Amino acid sequence: MSPHRSWAALLVALLGVLAGCSADEPEGEQPTATIRFASYDFSENEILAAVYAEAVRRAGLPVSLQSGVGTREVVQPALEQGVVDVVIDYLGTALQFADRGAGAGPGTPADLHAALREALRGRGVVVLDAAEAEDQNGFAVSTAFAARHGVTTLSDLVPLARGLTFGGPPECRQRPLCLPGLQAVYGLDFADVRNMPSRSATVEALLTGHVHVGLLETTDPRLSQASVVLLVDDRGLQPRENVVPLVGAAVLDRWGAPLADALNAASARLTTADLIRLNRAVESEGLTPEQAAARWWDAA
Repeated sequence: MSPHRSWAALLVALLGVLAGCSADEPEGEQPTATIRFASYDFSENEILAAVYAEAVRRAGLPVSLQSGVGTREVVQPALEQGVVDVVIDYLGTALQFADRGAGAGPGTPADLHAALREALRGRGVVVLDAAEAEDQNGFAVSTAFAARHGVTTLSDLVPLARGLTFGGPPECRQRPLCLPGLQAVYGLDFADVRNMPSRSATVEALLTGHVHVGLLETTDPRLSQASVVLLVDDRGLQPRENVVPLVGAAVLDRWGAPLADALNAASARLTTADLIRLNRAVESEGLTPEQAAARWWDAA
């Protein structure tokens, strides 16, 4: 099955899931009577969706939350087609996808925000305020590997790469800010690439030596808990990745300023340090994303 057809099939499945979630609504109500949040299929984005959904809920608006729906290739078309209403994204990666790989560039958050608004203009999606909180792709090695080979930057991997194994999520093979970017910007061509089912599995594989380099986000709480270290992106592959809410224009028209104000208030408060603490609450303390989000808002 081609990637296009597989994404289309997943979108159809998503439509069925969301239709099922709205089955209990009163007769005569449409699914848009609830503001439908959807998250990507990794933990931090599930947390962010819960944080922003809680802001809207506390503003007195009706919310439903679908966690871990799928990759960007599934969720973004769902947002543009009105299948979901709110997605919490990251500036540079969102722009890269919206521009169909044209490249986010090294601009400031304000530059990227303006470019993203322009890229989504006419697609029925509104870009609200970006947060100070930021999470970029990071590439980690074990501290033992770093010490043994004297590496601190991604450029230091160049003479080693052909003897190394890389570990990351399956989509890393196609994403321009992951393996294709590492090859294009740094000339890194690894001997082997292994799919990792989770970030915790990536850390374990780094520590046991099953992989030598692995994808870990820069806000991953395991970076302060395990013997792994991020390598410096010394050639600037990664763009700025401030957290940003993307909202369907139709739902924003319906709910107006109360919805926009609640989402913008969440962005105004959220810092990178907050995001690390929220990740730690879920990954290390065992809270659900919803519990972590509620505790964060209660501490406001």
